[in-house]
Amino acid sequence: MDLLALELFFLGLLGLASLSIAWVSGMVVFKLFRGQR
Repeated sequence: MDLLALELFFLGLLGLASLSIAWVSGMVVFKLFRGQR
C-alpha cells in the first residue's frame, strides 16, 4: 500500500468528519435560535 494514498485517504476522512460535525452543530444552533423566537 502506498503511504501517500493512505495519507490522502485519512485526510479525506478527516475533512469529511469535520464537515459533518460543522453541519450538525450549525443545524443545532439554527434550531436553538429559531426556537427562541
